[in-house]
Amino acid sequence: MSNTHKLRIIFMGNPEFARYHLERILAEEFHVVAVVSAADKPGGRGMKIQSTPVTSYAKSKKIPCLQPKNLKNTDFQRKLQSYKADIQVVIAFRMLPEAVWNMPPLGTINLHASLLPQYRGAAPINWAIINGERKSGVTTFRLKHEIDTGGILLQKECLIDSNETAGSLHDKLMILGANTMIETLHKISDQSIEEKPQDENKDLKNAPKLFTHNTQINWDMHGKKILNFIKGLHPHPIAHTLLNGKKIQVYRARFSSQNHNQSSGIFFSDQKKYLAVSVPNGFIYLDEIKLQGKRKMKVSDFLNGYSVYGLEPIK
Repeated sequence: MSNTHKLRIIFMGNPEFARYHLERILAEEFHVVAVVSAADKPGGRGMKIQSTPVTSYAKSKKIPCLQPKNLKNTDFQRKLQSYKADIQVVIAFRMLPEAVWNMPPLGTINLHASLLPQYRGAAPINWAIINGERKSGVTTFRLKHEIDTGGILLQKECLIDSNETAGSLHDKLMILGANTMIETLHKISDQSIEEKPQDENKDLKNAPKLFTHNTQINWDMHGKKILNFIKGLHPHPIAHTLLNGKKIQVYRARFSSQNHNQSSGIFFSDQKKYLAVSVPNGFIYLDEIKLQGKRKMKVSDFLNGYSVYGLEPIK
């Protein structure tokens, strides 16, 4: 029997990003003895009880699945210990107490969707696009007390295309991440992994969690930065602004560089053709939006059914 089959793994994760990693790890015939994921909860339009993608997949593969509400619960920790895992793999889960991440003899390894130490935090994919980065990547590292600071095991880079959104970069890093995690596990299994500390001397950019206050468009920025902001929040949580006191989410937009003397943030409209906003170096043309309480729609459809009061067309 190979070391790959001998390595006993507990996998922890919640969303589709993590589920894909679990699927790939199993395809490599690693021995996942149990999975830990969030508790089922109501969701969707009908508020039906839903499992995480990781939970659903683990159950379909008949893998024991633990869904603790409290990771510090002693019964949960005893159950976790009973699986006698050699290592734990954590991807898109939540902060672990030391009693959990320090439990297995080979420790706990995490995959982060950035080139650490850059973009530590909850939303590295979004902020890489927002900040106009030309490359991103993934990092596998060992967990320790401070979040996203443990020793680096492997890193892999990928280019960010000029039309990249957070959604498309997510999909690229999901595939790259799975390949990197599998390589990491193989190297740990045959004891060929080399760990190195993160370089704290760099000018570090963070990736804080996204809320309403930091996803609102600032029309005082230049056009390309605004486009990066919109792309970096697509398809979730979506950049937003206000039009006549109503919240509008902006899904897609274009930038036209023009000299003008208009104040930033002023909306211009032709009732049938376009909806644009002035910025310091031109105009942002909105292509796909969602008005508060309405469905997502093309701007042409929006203008056919909504009167944009008090706005003048671009001269």
